[in-house]
Amino acid sequence: MKLAGKKVVVTGASQGLGYNIALVFAKEGADLLICARSATQLKTAHQEISVRAHGRVFAEAADVAIESDVRRLVNSAIEHMGGVDVLICNAGIYGPKGAIDDINWGDWVQAIQINLIGTVMCCRLFLPFLRNSPRGKIILISGGGATKPLPFLSAYAASKAAIVRFGETLAAEVKSAGIDVNSVAPGALNTRMLQEIIAAGPQRVGQLFYDASLRQRDSGGTPLETGSSLCLYLASDESNGITGKLISAVWDPWAEFQHHRDDLVDTDIFTLRRIVPSERGLNWK
Repeated sequence: MKLAGKKVVVTGASQGLGYNIALVFAKEGADLLICARSATQLKTAHQEISVRAHGRVFAEAADVAIESDVRRLVNSAIEHMGGVDVLICNAGIYGPKGAIDDINWGDWVQAIQINLIGTVMCCRLFLPFLRNSPRGKIILISGGGATKPLPFLSAYAASKAAIVRFGETLAAEVKSAGIDVNSVAPGALNTRMLQEIIAAGPQRVGQLFYDASLRQRDSGGTPLETGSSLCLYLASDESNGITGKLISAVWDPWAEFQHHRDDLVDTDIFTLRRIVPSERGLNWK
């Protein structure tokens, strides 16, 4: 089993991608601490994952946007598992849907608080224990908003872009400590977040995005296992030394990274960068 003996924390693990990641990791022998805001949903997820696990599984209801909750999550990880080797920051929401001058400002701020501040706070408070791991791993869940505009979903787009740049920055900060930090784009997932978009309708999310969401729903979307498999790779020792990257579970050849490890180190491949005219065949003086 690829994660035997690894101690893993997964946020937002009561449903969707976070649940699937936790399930895959449990089958691979990891000791797990899962968290989510809903205690009821978390209890169900804990029960379902535990019966299929080859390691221990613990659960702690927590809101990553609340510092006291994250501190309690850290304490729970140390109490139950004795340390942390892998932190997966998956908890996130779309936030308000609509034009920036028309949405509820409090809802916009809350989305930033959960998606960005919650991710950074988890990393900040778990770092002392990840430093004690033989090989610490931090995996941040990105999304389409990180690499392209998402009109009418500005809080989500802004927070996801910020998460990726934070991941690049943190990777440079903790590289000497032997901690790898990467962001994962899991693909277009048919989860509750897609249902939210469809329920909001074209008048809130725009006709183009609404139509694309309907097509995604009907096609089945990207399997959850695709993103979970990439997370498994990044959490395992197979990926040691690969850090500071934004990796697409769908489009990037991550299963072959071992053949390109030297090229991935100290380059800007798979990172957020500005495009200049010459890269589009234009010679501007």
